[in-house]
Amino acid sequence: MADVSRFIAAGVRARSAYHVVAGEPAIKLDAMESPYRLPMELRDRWLHALRDLALNRYPSPEQYERVKARLARDAGLAPHIGVVLGNGSDEILQNILLALASNVTVVAPTPTFVMYEQIAAILGRRFVGIPLKEDFALDVPALQDALARHAPALLFLAYPNNPTGTLYPMDAVRALLDVDDAAVVIDEAYYPFAQASLMGAVEDRPRLLVVRTLSKQGLAGLRFGWLAADRAWTDELEKVRLPYNVGVVTATSVEFALDYADVFADQAARIRAERGRLYEALRALVTVWPSEANFLLFRPPVPADAGRIHARLKDAGILIKNLAAAGGALAGCLRVTVGTPAENEAFLAALARAL
Repeated sequence: MADVSRFIAAGVRARSAYHVVAGEPAIKLDAMESPYRLPMELRDRWLHALRDLALNRYPSPEQYERVKARLARDAGLAPHIGVVLGNGSDEILQNILLALASNVTVVAPTPTFVMYEQIAAILGRRFVGIPLKEDFALDVPALQDALARHAPALLFLAYPNNPTGTLYPMDAVRALLDVDDAAVVIDEAYYPFAQASLMGAVEDRPRLLVVRTLSKQGLAGLRFGWLAADRAWTDELEKVRLPYNVGVVTATSVEFALDYADVFADQAARIRAERGRLYEALRALVTVWPSEANFLLFRPPVPADAGRIHARLKDAGILIKNLAAAGGALAGCLRVTVGTPAENEAFLAALARAL
C-alpha cells in the first residue's frame, strides 16, 4: 500500500473509522433502529409519492423551504428561529464544528455519543470530556468548572444520553444553559422515547441549538436530521452545508412521514412500553440502568464476561452492541436496542443461556 500519511491530517491519522458490523443477523439489536417497518397500508402511498420524482434533477430550493417550514410549524417554532436540514444529524453536528473557529475547545459529559469527539478530533478542535457520576448522572459542578476553566465555544449534551439512556434533570440542563459565552447543542436524537425537549427554549436562548433526527423512529434508511436555532446561527450554518445534501427521495419521504406522524408516534409508544418490560426482565439477570431512549445499557454479573456473552449472542443470531472495549465507566457493558416483543423474548432467552 502507498504511504499517504504525509498527506493526511494528524487528527485523521490518530482516529479509527466508525465501525459498522457487516452481515444481517436474524435479530438486529445493536444500532438503536426501530424494529418496525413502514406499515404495509402506507407503503403503496409512499411509493405513489415517489413515482413521479424527477431523479434527473437536483432537489429544488422550494422543496427544502417547504420541509423546513413544515418542521418549524409542527415544532411550534417562532419566526425568528431558523431550520437547517442535514443528511442525518451526524452531518449537522459536523457542520456545527466546521463552522467554528479552528482554535476552539468543545466540551461534553462522557461517556456520550462518540461522534462528538471523533468529529472534533478530525477537524482539529480540542475536545474535553467531563466524566459523568458513577450512576451516569450529570456532574453539574464539574461541568460548570470545566466551562469556566476551558472557556469552550460549545457544549454538547445528548438528551437523553447515548449510550447510557440517561435523561438529565431539566433544572441541571438549564443551569448549564445559563453559563456565559458557551453555545450549547442539545442532541435530541431519542426525543420520541423521552418526550422531554428543549426545543421550546431556543426562542429566548440565542446560544442554544437543538438537533433532531428521524433515524430512531423507523426512518434510519433515509438519513435525515435537522437543527433549530436562532437565525444568526442557521444563516452561518447554511454556508457550511453542502448544496443538495438532502436528496429528493429523502425530502419527499420526509414530507410523507410528517403527514403520518401519528403512525410513528404509535410505534414509539409501543417501544416505550417494551422498554419497561425489558428493563424489568433484565433486572433479574444483570445490572441494568434506567433509560429514556430506545435501548438499555447493562453489565453482566462478571464484567469480564461481556465479550464472551456478546459472541454467544451473535452465534445465536442476535446482535447487540459490545461497549466493553471503551473501558472506564463502560467497562464490561453491553447495550441492547429495544426490539419487538418477540425479538426481546428471544434476546432474553439467549442472554440467560449465555450467562
